[in-house]
Amino acid sequence: MASLLFVPRPTPGSRPAPAPTARPRTVSIITCGPRDNRGPLQRGRSLSTEAILGIQSLKRLTAADRSPAAASAAAASALGRLLKADLVAAMAELQRQGHWSLALAALHVARGEPWYRPDPALYATFVSSAPAAAASGGDDEAGAAVDALVEAFLEEKARGGGFVDGEEDVYKLTRLLRALVARDRGRAAWKVYEAAVREGGLDVDEYVYRVMARGMRRLGLDEEAALAEADLAEWEATISPPARDVLDEMRARGKSKTKASAS
Repeated sequence: MASLLFVPRPTPGSRPAPAPTARPRTVSIITCGPRDNRGPLQRGRSLSTEAILGIQSLKRLTAADRSPAAASAAAASALGRLLKADLVAAMAELQRQGHWSLALAALHVARGEPWYRPDPALYATFVSSAPAAAASGGDDEAGAAVDALVEAFLEEKARGGGFVDGEEDVYKLTRLLRALVARDRGRAAWKVYEAAVREGGLDVDEYVYRVMARGMRRLGLDEEAALAEADLAEWEATISPPARDVLDEMRARGKSKTKASAS
C-alpha cells in the first residue's frame, strides 16, 4: 500500500495526458522447412491405412500361434476385405519385414480373389524373400516351401491356360527363373522352364536359355544344362541372317565391354 501513496492523483478539471500512439504491428509469415532429409513419398512405396491396420491385426492374431492353419484363418479375417492394391502392398511389406509365412498366408487370401492371376513376377519376389535356409539346396523346410510354391504356381498356370506368349510374360518368367537359380532351387527352376518353354512353347530369347544352361551347370544338373544348350542351338538355327548379324554384333560388343572392365 505504501507504494500507492506516491501515485499522483488527478486534480479536478484536469485531463489525463494522451496515451502514446501505438505503432502498427507488422505480421511476419513463418515458413517451416522439411523436418528431415526424407524425399517425397513415391507411388507404390507407401501403405494405405487399411493395409497398415490389416498387417497389425494379422500380427496380433498370430502372436500366439503361427501354424499354417492359424495363419490362413487370421489372414482371411485381417486381410480379406482389402482391395487389390492394398493386399499386394501388404504382401510386399510382410516380406520386407521378414514375415515370410504370414506373406504366404496373404497370398492364400489373394488366390481367392476374382482379380488374381498367377504372376511369375509375384512368385519371384516370394522366392527371393524366402528364408536363407532355402538357399542350401537340401530338403530343409524353407526349401520345401519354395518348391511347393512353384508347384502351386505351375498348377495355377495349367488351370488358366498355360503361359501367354508375350514380351512381358517372358520378362517376368526370367525373373522367376533367375530367383530360383540364385536360391539353388535347380529342380524347381527346371520344372518352370520345362513347363513354359519345352512343353508350353513360350517364345523366349537367348538370355533365358543362357540363364538355364549356366545355372543348371553350376548346380550340378549336367543333363538339364545340356538340354538347355541344345535348345539354345536350335533357337539360333531359326534366326534369319539379318537377325543373326545383329546378334553377333551384340555379342562382340558385350565381349569388348567385358575385356575393358577386366583391364
